[in-house]
Amino acid sequence: MPWLESLQRLVGRSEPVNETRWVVLDVETSGLDIHRDRLLAIAAIAIRVDWASKTLRVDLGDSFEVVLRQDEVSSKDNILLHGIGVQQQRDGMDPALALNAFTNFVGDSPLLAFHSAFDQAMIDRSARKHLGHRLPNCWVDIDHLCAVTYEGVPARALDDWMVYFGIRCAVRHQAAADTMAECELIQRIWPKAAWSCSNWRDVQNLASQHRWLVRADRKPR
Repeated sequence: MPWLESLQRLVGRSEPVNETRWVVLDVETSGLDIHRDRLLAIAAIAIRVDWASKTLRVDLGDSFEVVLRQDEVSSKDNILLHGIGVQQQRDGMDPALALNAFTNFVGDSPLLAFHSAFDQAMIDRSARKHLGHRLPNCWVDIDHLCAVTYEGVPARALDDWMVYFGIRCAVRHQAAADTMAECELIQRIWPKAAWSCSNWRDVQNLASQHRWLVRADRKPR
C-alpha cells in the first residue's frame, strides 16, 4: 500500500531483511526505455551469507527463472540480443502469476543486480501494473560495490568487470547466465568488502560510498 510505504519512510521503519539470504537477479526486456518497454524475463539465484565466518556461497539449488507472456512480442533485433523467441514470449507465464511467483521466491531477501536501477524500475513498474504494488525489498547495485572495493579499476560495464576478474559467461544477455556471472563477481569482491561489513546495513552503506567517488571524479583537476 503506497500510504504504508510513505509512513514507513517518515518514521524510519523498513521491511524486515533476511540477512543470510541474498537474491541476485537479472532481467530481460523489450528495450531500454523504463517507461515504455516491457519486462520479458527474470532470473535469480540465492546467495547464502555466513556472517560469523564472513563467507558467502552461491546456492544454485535455490534459483528462479520465468518468461512472462507477451501480448506483443519484441522486435527481431531484441530477440537476437536475448534469445527469447516469438513462441517463448507468447507461451510465457501470465505476468501476474509470474510476478507473484517471483515475489514468493524472493521473500524478505535483499536484491542485488548490476546497474540495479534499471532492473528495479522494470520490475516495480510491472509489479504495480499486474499486482497493484511494487516489491518492498531493498536493493543494492553490484556495480557500486565493485567500484568502492576496487576503486582503481577503470571499469563501468559488467563486461569490463568480467574481463578484469577473468569471469566467463556462457551466454551474455541471457538472464540466467548473466545472473550466474554476477554471482561470481560478488564472490570475487566479497573478501575486500567483508572486512568492513558485519550485516546487510553495512553492505548498503558500503555501496552508498559510490556516490562520493562519482562526485570526486567530477571535481575540476
